[in-house]
Amino acid sequence: MYRICKSIELESGHLLSKHPGSCQFPHGHTRSVEMVFAAETLDANEMVVDFKAIKEMMEPFLEQFDHSLCMNTEDPHYEEFRRIYGERIIPFERRDPTSEAMAEAVFRHAAEGLRRAAAGECGSYPVRACVRLERVRVWETSSSWAEYSEE
Repeated sequence: MYRICKSIELESGHLLSKHPGSCQFPHGHTRSVEMVFAAETLDANEMVVDFKAIKEMMEPFLEQFDHSLCMNTEDPHYEEFRRIYGERIIPFERRDPTSEAMAEAVFRHAAEGLRRAAAGECGSYPVRACVRLERVRVWETSSSWAEYSEE
């Protein structure tokens, strides 16, 4: 099995409405998002998948998180923040935007992007149908991460 990992770093904030401590207040992190892709064989270019293909399918989605604030849509201040800051407020439907929830959101977007790219629906780099997304890891700090996979 061959595996590759694409990491993207971004600055993002969140507030955790359900948290009993200081995480209930807006705060930010320098996050690193790692996506691990795997295949049993290499393509004609001796790659699992071109890193540029991953960047193409993920960059617009991940850029929305950069210098944004992720919020639970049930937070009592969500509508006010959204009115003031518009698209810089990233909604997490009825759940706190923990690193676990963010890892799942990135995983779901990457899996759909991979499916669309393999079907030839998007992207300028070829992606084989045998390539699979194994996991997404979101580093919240240099010593803390959350991971999501469907295995």
